[in-house]
Amino acid sequence: MILSDIKQYLKDRRQASLNDLAVHFDTEPDAMRGMLDQWISKGRVMKSELQTTCGRGCSACTCSESLEIYEWRV
Repeated sequence: MILSDIKQYLKDRRQASLNDLAVHFDTEPDAMRGMLDQWISKGRVMKSELQTTCGRGCSACTCSESLEIYEWRV
């Protein structure tokens, strides 16, 4: 896999989660982050984080995790 493949994937979809990218390119999320960092440093990709919860709605637990979203910048 090369950076141009990631570029094309994100351009086609406009945005994707880290998990989607890792599954599509059959790589570990940490390895994918390293490749995405190359595009981020060039100003071509923007990273966003969404907070998710367990869905119980009680807000008493700490069952939240971050969902990383990457977006290709035009």
